[in-house]
Amino acid sequence: MPEITYEDFSKLDIRVGTILEAERVPKTDKLLKLTIDTGLDKRTVVSGIAEWYKPEDAIGKKVSILVNLAPRKIKGIESKGMILMAENPQGELSFVQAVKDETGNGSIIK
Repeated sequence: MPEITYEDFSKLDIRVGTILEAERVPKTDKLLKLTIDTGLDKRTVVSGIAEWYKPEDAIGKKVSILVNLAPRKIKGIESKGMILMAENPQGELSFVQAVKDETGNGSIIK
């Protein structure tokens, strides 16, 4: 894996957010359309997590979200960010979350 510098890392704006809404993207097996409160705004993120999370199970989850990723159209939906996930040795994904409940939306992850 190529190394990056601290300056590269410091360009990433990663924040705590809460998933407010979640729905399957039609005609896909892996994609969920998420509405996330980032503490800065409410935005749509399309994520390939439907294999591990049902829409109703994702709602209310606190997540780590990369908010300054350039927007991208995925299946005709503009996705404005990327949620960070942890992958175990079996390939299963789980949300990367703040441990303390009082860590509010918009908190910066450093």
